[in-house]
Amino acid sequence: MTASTTGTGPAAPPPERRGGRALRVASGLLVVGLAGGALAGATHLGVADAVTVPADEVEVAPTPVTLQCPGPVVLPLRAERGDAAFDPSPVAPDVTLSAVTAAGAGAGALAVLPLGGDTATRDLAAGGGAVHLGEVAAPLVVRAQPQDVSPVVAATGASVVTDGDARGLAAASCRAPANDEWFVGGSTAVGATATLVLTNPGLTAAQVDLELFGPNGPVEPSTRQHVVAPGATKVVDLGGAAADQAAVVVHVTVAGGLVAAHVQDTVVRGFTPAGTDLVVAGVAPSTRQVVTGLVAPKSQVGSADAPALRLLAPGDGVTTAQVTLLGADGPVTLPGAQRVTLAAGEVTDVPLGGLPAGAYTVVVDADAPVVAGAVVSSTGAPGALDDEPRVERAWSPSTTPGVHGTVAVPRGVQARVVIGAVGQAADDAGEGAATLRVLGSEGEVLSEHRVRVDAGTTGAWDVAELAKGAAAVELEPTGGVPLAWAVTLTVRQDDGPLVATLDPVPVVDVTAALTVRQDARLARG
Repeated sequence: MTASTTGTGPAAPPPERRGGRALRVASGLLVVGLAGGALAGATHLGVADAVTVPADEVEVAPTPVTLQCPGPVVLPLRAERGDAAFDPSPVAPDVTLSAVTAAGAGAGALAVLPLGGDTATRDLAAGGGAVHLGEVAAPLVVRAQPQDVSPVVAATGASVVTDGDARGLAAASCRAPANDEWFVGGSTAVGATATLVLTNPGLTAAQVDLELFGPNGPVEPSTRQHVVAPGATKVVDLGGAAADQAAVVVHVTVAGGLVAAHVQDTVVRGFTPAGTDLVVAGVAPSTRQVVTGLVAPKSQVGSADAPALRLLAPGDGVTTAQVTLLGADGPVTLPGAQRVTLAAGEVTDVPLGGLPAGAYTVVVDADAPVVAGAVVSSTGAPGALDDEPRVERAWSPSTTPGVHGTVAVPRGVQARVVIGAVGQAADDAGEGAATLRVLGSEGEVLSEHRVRVDAGTTGAWDVAELAKGAAAVELEPTGGVPLAWAVTLTVRQDDGPLVATLDPVPVVDVTAALTVRQDARLARG
């Protein structure tokens, strides 16, 4: 075994007694400095002596946590196929939102709000708890009010489509809006649809600028800039902006506000659905990228549905990337994938076919900054009109190891926590340790587990085996080798499983304090 857990079981201590949480006691310092040698006035000549003024530390109340959640998936229209006998969207999506705030010192009120509105569609009193909404028709905002410290909160938006071109489980963790993000995934090739969804939860218009990259380098979109009105959502067809790109990376920058964004990736092969998922933002360009949450079935080298790693070096010049795959027993050698040459601005897909079935973490070390993402596929059975088996796919973004975070688990899905211990080198010794908590419908701790993962390996745990009735999982690293983690989701159905991967919502571990000093000129009287 490369990892172990020790469960406290249903009798775990309540959240108020959690030990070791920096959230309860840590504080940040923001120093405001004022010059001590300022002139006393325009008529005063000479230089005043410096006056030492004692500093006072003033606590600043934690702010609410606001998360933007995706709405329903974008469905293809009958008119787009030009075939009156075939409906590409025969079933409506089952769209849900699940939000959880952990019980404890930081658990203030939890509200779910319509985009651009101030009246909650669902509101929970303070003390922790979960909200599950069905028949979600539009993007929603989740807001958690703090008490004495910042709250532990997470939310997930999910769309389940059981048939048709958009068949799949499209799910994503709700995120804080941002102004600079990279989306590694999607395609605008024949049979593929990539849709960029931009949501502005703010009070002012946001101007969004797009950079698109394909296999042959940067692609100039037909429209580079888009304005998203306050409290509105804008959908951009990337196929119209940059057609016939077999692999896409999108860079979104925002002026005048913040937006929440994702790319919906949908693929069909003739009449056969080949997967729908939401591509979310990963880590900004860096010389090291880590992608986890890849739960791959056994695959063959050269298979179109084998796992794949997508890379882009957006800078200038040729870059070499070293790729390491961490499995249950350590690094896995995959011929042809260890060292990859990346031309500047060209999107490269690295096939990972031939992997044994299991959970994996991918580590990319490059000579220059790169972005990364990965996709795994699950093959099912043919439908009534299909000439080949149906396929479902799940994209995983790059992530930052060592994150203390939470993932809300939608109802009716099988969830698995995947954790990779990422050392500085493939042969690093040691282990990473963390506390894994399963939260219930009241935000309470259903079970608490001590998790250890050997350096250079990836472990996975079924949430249902850790505790029944899970509403969320929280992972708090406690030392050793940095841990990267994600939660994978599976919905079982007769024509094959529907899958998705969720990245954690970071927990704010500090409450701010402000160090202030009296103006030295006032101190001199």
